[in-house]
Amino acid sequence: MEILRIKPLIASQVSEVVTLDRICLGGLWTAESYLREIDSPKSSLLALYLTDAVPSNSSSVKMIGIGCLWSIVEEAHITLLGVHPKYRRQGLGQLLLLTLLQDAIARKLQWATLEVNINNSQAIKLYEKFGFKVAGTRKRYYQETGEDALILWRKNIQHPEFKQTLAQWQQNLGDRLRNQQYYLN
Repeated sequence: MEILRIKPLIASQVSEVVTLDRICLGGLWTAESYLREIDSPKSSLLALYLTDAVPSNSSSVKMIGIGCLWSIVEEAHITLLGVHPKYRRQGLGQLLLLTLLQDAIARKLQWATLEVNINNSQAIKLYEKFGFKVAGTRKRYYQETGEDALILWRKNIQHPEFKQTLAQWQQNLGDRLRNQQYYLN
């Protein structure tokens, strides 16, 4: 069994997150960008860590995921969501997204938005599961490839029904992670 933890990123972890960013997101942000986010009260920059449940001489803590949102007036703008390729399709991206949305609710934000590569069908499915809807397209959004991004929105995140749905997803996800021998701490 392995332990999962989501914690705010700290400055001493910037080189590790930049490496993970290169692996997950193709080098989207620089070390300076991450340091700005760490220092900003309008930003929630979270890292997902994996640790062996039974400590041993070879135990290590690995950063395997990152997520970030900006709080802009009443909007949660999700700017990053990435999981190391080795750990994808296990519910860990869902865990990060769920945590970011809970943070947005705690900040009293009213809606959430993000951009996603138009060709990233797995990510689009995840966002649609959480009720995000397509609001438009940003042409040639990704400079390296020239690919477009979909603009997705999720309204009414303060609505009691959405909060109930998040709680149910959290329970279901917890069950799924336990079945995969992950313990969420």
